[in-house]
Amino acid sequence: MFAKKHRQHGPIHMSQYLMKVKVGDYVDIFADPSIHRGMPHKHYHGRTGIIFNVTKAAVGIRVNKEVNGRVLEKRIHVRIEHVRKSKCQKEILARKVANEEAKDLARKTGVKVDLKRSPILPKVGYYIAAPGGDGVVTTIQPLPFSDLV
Repeated sequence: MFAKKHRQHGPIHMSQYLMKVKVGDYVDIFADPSIHRGMPHKHYHGRTGIIFNVTKAAVGIRVNKEVNGRVLEKRIHVRIEHVRKSKCQKEILARKVANEEAKDLARKTGVKVDLKRSPILPKVGYYIAAPGGDGVVTTIQPLPFSDLV
């Protein structure tokens, strides 16, 4: 469960220790097996949470945990080696930037813009040309059964 991938063994890179995190950031809890100090419980491995506290060597994370059919918000402290920046907000933030640009362009041009997300619609129907090329549709009938014995 906590084994490292092939050719990924060894000490942690310094950039992991120097990772900039602040309160309110989304992070993924990913236990590093080479560092035992501050390792989270196996239940939290792979979970995403929100930082509520930052100390010199660890971060406090709010994580949802299901217990007996109800969801509880757990607050755990994990060392920074066992944390990664989450990419769960990347699409939302990119959409916010694109919406702001579209609104600015709409204010300048005076055109109304729709910023709502819409599902992918079905493809538009079309007709295929007949293979004969003359445009006449031929109807094919099945042959009647004949006993060849």
